[in-house]
Amino acid sequence: MADRDRGTGGAGVSRPARVHAVRLGPRSLAALALTSAVGVVAFCWPFLAPPDSQLTAHAQDAPWLFAGLLVLLVAVVAATISESALGPKAVAMLGVLAATGAALRPIGAGTAGIEPMFFLMVLSGRVLGPGFGFVLGSVTMFASALLTGGVGPWLPFQMLSMGWFTMGAGLLPGPAGVPLVRAGASRWERLRGRGELLMLAGYGFLAAFAYGTVMNLAGWPFLGGAASNISFAAGAPVTTNLARFVAYCVATSLGWDLGRALCTVVLTLALGPAVLRALRRATRRAAFETAVTFDGPAR
Repeated sequence: MADRDRGTGGAGVSRPARVHAVRLGPRSLAALALTSAVGVVAFCWPFLAPPDSQLTAHAQDAPWLFAGLLVLLVAVVAATISESALGPKAVAMLGVLAATGAALRPIGAGTAGIEPMFFLMVLSGRVLGPGFGFVLGSVTMFASALLTGGVGPWLPFQMLSMGWFTMGAGLLPGPAGVPLVRAGASRWERLRGRGELLMLAGYGFLAAFAYGTVMNLAGWPFLGGAASNISFAAGAPVTTNLARFVAYCVATSLGWDLGRALCTVVLTLALGPAVLRALRRATRRAAFETAVTFDGPAR
């Protein structure tokens, strides 16, 4: 049986199986870490750069520089992951989920932060793991930008943020994948049903706010003097700019982020059981880590 743990001594003893639709090897992890590190710098440079840094003097050039760099680094991550046995079944699963997420995004566009794609990203990352989650989040955001005409210098930031968002769901405690438990399993390994849904809903709520906050960092430094009390002040102390950024988030995006978070929670609790069952059934049948073999002609 594919879901049995063959590494344990007891026959017939099962443990929760982790699905590795995209297995992250050393090179993939290194590329992902590099991309994430550059992304953190790209998002947080207003707080990291010293007051006399030339970065503040050329702030208008920064979004184009960061966008181009992030596109290249995300492409490196995708190419490295593709070398980690991303088979046709995983590609098919990635395409279906990315297309579904891209189609869900325009449903609530411009309506109080109602963005149903986020709940699908949470559940997909949970079932298929962090490697698949990062690729899925990035590809889904890219596909949705093509669908909605949202291609611009902000797109690499959205792709990276959504990759983090979906990857985080795959890093939550407890096993991803097939819902089997073994004797003596810890409480995290036994996490299923209502407990798992509450955990995913809580993660979706917090991560939806985190996504909005991170995306605010991508545009806030370039407001100029349009809103002097909440805009980025080049050369000001970090504490001053941090207070301005918090005020900017409250004034401009708090309501939108709250709508996104509540929508994610409601959809996770309402549709989560059915979607999780469907995803886990699909991953069991796909058997991503099973090598494809061809029998010779019958003699």
